Amino acid sequence: MPIDISLLAQEPPRQYTLGAGDVLGVTVDSILPSTLPDQVPEPPPVHFPEQEDTLPPSTGFPITVIDDGTISLPLLDPIKVEGLTTDQARDLIRRKYVEANILPEDRKISPLVTVIKKRQINVIVVRQDQQVSNVILEQVNRSGRGVTAADQSGESTVVKLDAFENDILHALSETGGMPGTSAKNQIKILRSENKSREERRRFVEQYAQTIATHVDPCSCPPPMPEDPSILKIPLRLPPGVWPSIRPQDVILEEGDVVLIESRENEFFYTGGLLPGGQWPIPRDYDLDALGAMAIAGAGVSSIQRSSGGSLVGNTQLIPPGNLFILRKTPCNGQIAIQVDLTKAVNNPSLRPIVQPGDTLILQYKPCEEAINFGIGAFFTFGIRELFN
Repeated sequence: MPIDISLLAQEPPRQYTLGAGDVLGVTVDSILPSTLPDQVPEPPPVHFPEQEDTLPPSTGFPITVIDDGTISLPLLDPIKVEGLTTDQARDLIRRKYVEANILPEDRKISPLVTVIKKRQINVIVVRQDQQVSNVILEQVNRSGRGVTAADQSGESTVVKLDAFENDILHALSETGGMPGTSAKNQIKILRSENKSREERRRFVEQYAQTIATHVDPCSCPPPMPEDPSILKIPLRLPPGVWPSIRPQDVILEEGDVVLIESRENEFFYTGGLLPGGQWPIPRDYDLDALGAMAIAGAGVSSIQRSSGGSLVGNTQLIPPGNLFILRKTPCNGQIAIQVDLTKAVNNPSLRPIVQPGDTLILQYKPCEEAINFGIGAFFTFGIRELFN
């Protein structure tokens, strides 16, 4: 079942706090803008937000919060405003001017501080689930139906996220929404910090050394473990399982990469008396053996057509009852799972769940072959003798 998508967003603060990159609108009476006592004060400029901005119109002269979290105002040393709200920054500016004897303490002057533009965080979103136009025809089976698949050429987008909206949910919303059925049920986060890059480099080097020391040709090399530097967030979990997503996991920093991979390789294959083909496995629900046969188009008529090369013609009254599921195991092994279709029709527990890479082979049981041969021989040769 899908997880609660609100877990992919961070909890916004009750009040916006300032930081490096914010553009403030600041107005201080007779100082910003500077006016003489006998002059009419110049009205502060009014700034209207961009079309997709959620900020209200603001007033004041633009002042940028620089990297050290300070702003520069006339006649004052740099003022530290990082982590403050606009109201706290307003009170701090007034106090600094009073302490510098630029404004009288008893004068009722209140500077105006607004937010013209919020600071933004640049992240990269790579999606392999939206290649609708780049669809290729992979195979046409006996029934004439094509199997299509995406070409896995990911679409990369640089997304600018406002402060306190720099999370996975907002990044996905800016690039088309939640992943579709052609994507895997997980999101990968690659952190841009040097620590994560160093961890990935050490991980690859350690695995390469492990493979290099594997010299026994009769044993299997160790499988590649999960990269500890890549954060994986599941989108679907079994019922009753709560996702272990921490609040800091969904927050994106400058240069982080959000990767949504295509589920291109999740196919099963059919052969034998089934129409040969390659078939995609549904992402959001389990597919058992009978459902896979239905997808492949295994009916009585198709089976009769595929048996037309019999010695006694195509008279096949008894349908095939043996289904073999060939499943790969580690170290290039394979197991064969036999399914008795006669019993599986009435007992769901006898229908194995089809896994990616499985091959389904449909065959007759020996008794079914014998009965079909006998019936075919009778109708082919027996009726002829009756009229001789």
